[in-house]
Amino acid sequence: MKKYLILLVFMLVLVACGGEVSDEEMATSRSSETAVTVEPETIELDLVSHFESRNVEGAFLLYDLNENQHQGYNFPRHSEPYLPASTFKIFNSLVGLETDAVADEEEIIPWDGEERFYDAWNQDHSMRSAISVSAVWFYQELARRIGAEQMQDLVTQAEYGNQNIGGNIDTFWLDGDLRITMIEQIDFLRRLQADELSFSKRSIAIVKDITILDKTEIYTLRGKTGSAVRFEPQIGWFVGYLEKGGNVYFFATNIEKSDANGALGSVSQEITKDVLVKLDLLPE
Repeated sequence: MKKYLILLVFMLVLVACGGEVSDEEMATSRSSETAVTVEPETIELDLVSHFESRNVEGAFLLYDLNENQHQGYNFPRHSEPYLPASTFKIFNSLVGLETDAVADEEEIIPWDGEERFYDAWNQDHSMRSAISVSAVWFYQELARRIGAEQMQDLVTQAEYGNQNIGGNIDTFWLDGDLRITMIEQIDFLRRLQADELSFSKRSIAIVKDITILDKTEIYTLRGKTGSAVRFEPQIGWFVGYLEKGGNVYFFATNIEKSDANGALGSVSQEITKDVLVKLDLLPE
């Protein structure tokens, strides 16, 4: 309705001024009409129990693409910037592929032999296997191969978070200056899903494939956890999107807790799945 009112007002102004509406002016009007951005409808959800039962503070945000609708809990937190932690592996994968830091998602990078606290990390990995177990060392090596200049250029082009990769090239998303909000996480994922990022279709297709967590005849769920453990309070993330029934639902869950022992990413994922079940988007 809003777009027709804009067009009607434009025509009435021209008529009142004694002018005729030319084809060019009509085209300009339609162009202006298309440029109008309609703010998403906002619905607040009661999700207190999902966070309190796990003894964490946090927020949840869902964007329904077809309805242009936000559903969420603790809205003030949605615009607060946080370290992306391992959710940055989605973007890091795109950059690694685009810059030929690895040939593809199956190229093996040999393990450096350093024992780390997750047994699944202590082996050779490809991008596909590394993202599935969130192997930090693999993505640190990927970032070193990419280099600060190429990384900064592509972070800037994609307008990822605050676009600041200050700190070490292999830790800036863990303890450096990079920050991203929940709203920005969802915007990045929306552009990824729609192939609107400045990366090749090949790179985007590969990253979409390796981030699939669950796929059935009814839906496809993609996502990535993240835990920022080098500061207090520690931060946990789960971000991704659900394709189901001709629609796409983008989500971001962000939580915090002191002395969490690095497990907040998985807690964020548990909360998200519980909420998606509550909203009848996932089966129990």
